[in-house]
Amino acid sequence: MSAPFIQVKNLKKYFETKKGPLHAVDDVTFDIKKGETLGLVGESGCGKSTTGRAVIRLLEPSSGQVIFNGSDILPLSKKEMKGMRSRMQMVFQDPYSSLNPRLSVADLISEPLDVKGVGTRESRASRVRDLMDIVGLGSRLVNTYPHELDGGRRQRVGIARALALNPEFLVLDEPVSALDVCIQAQVLNLLDTLQKEMGLTYLFISHDLSVVHHVSDRIAVMYLGRIVEMADYQTIFKSPVHAYTKALLSAITIPVPNLNRKRLILEGDVPSPINPPPGCRFAGRCYYEKIGACTSQTPELKEVSPGHFVACHLSEAVMAEEMSKAAHTG
Repeated sequence: MSAPFIQVKNLKKYFETKKGPLHAVDDVTFDIKKGETLGLVGESGCGKSTTGRAVIRLLEPSSGQVIFNGSDILPLSKKEMKGMRSRMQMVFQDPYSSLNPRLSVADLISEPLDVKGVGTRESRASRVRDLMDIVGLGSRLVNTYPHELDGGRRQRVGIARALALNPEFLVLDEPVSALDVCIQAQVLNLLDTLQKEMGLTYLFISHDLSVVHHVSDRIAVMYLGRIVEMADYQTIFKSPVHAYTKALLSAITIPVPNLNRKRLILEGDVPSPINPPPGCRFAGRCYYEKIGACTSQTPELKEVSPGHFVACHLSEAVMAEEMSKAAHTG
């Protein structure tokens, strides 16, 4: 069995504040296979965007390992890391703020090629035209500027820029959250097509489980800097174990008339990432019956069934209860 294409091990990113270190990403571990999409989901402030930026070293991690195609990239010098940049790129959440308003579409897409000194001016211009065609931008837009484009076209420019150097791995940070629903579908379909045609590997970051469900092979659920559950998308949606995952799923709107579905409302506040509580960080909001370990020992992310990982001291009891319910209803 071949090694995963991306392996993230015990990744941490702390920010120094006057009150102490802010634990933005705290001991995160996951892997992504070649050509796979891992969806990273959680509410705002959980650390998912910081995780994505740390994985490709747009933010320098505090500790851990990021193994890219067999090589740990964290020990690399800045000069060595420049050689890796063409192989991993990022598509940002807000396409307007991530694009230089003074550059035309052609210049924006050509910029990575110019910086790397790829080919001649003529070959770069040809590459720009090809990229515009690949992402569905008409050639008439070549000399337009970001403020003249709608959100969907601006995001297509951002995707074209990310593809300019033929990367193998893309971090997609909320790539459709700023777009209208119909435009979201178009961009998601584009990303799916690009992945199949180019063999790309994605880390897809979002707060919206319904979006992640449609694009991901596997899903990792994040809470306050840590992954609390990870499995293939079918397991996450049909057989979730962690209380936080269940609460997120219950908030998804399902367009079925007269559907009587119980909404799980979480009580209490999210703890401070500067001074996280001992034990499970979700314990104060969890509706499961607590045990002593919940408030004293940090739960490890353990495999509770093949490919299904959960960080919960009560995971075995919860799974046993679910199996019992299924047996009675069956």
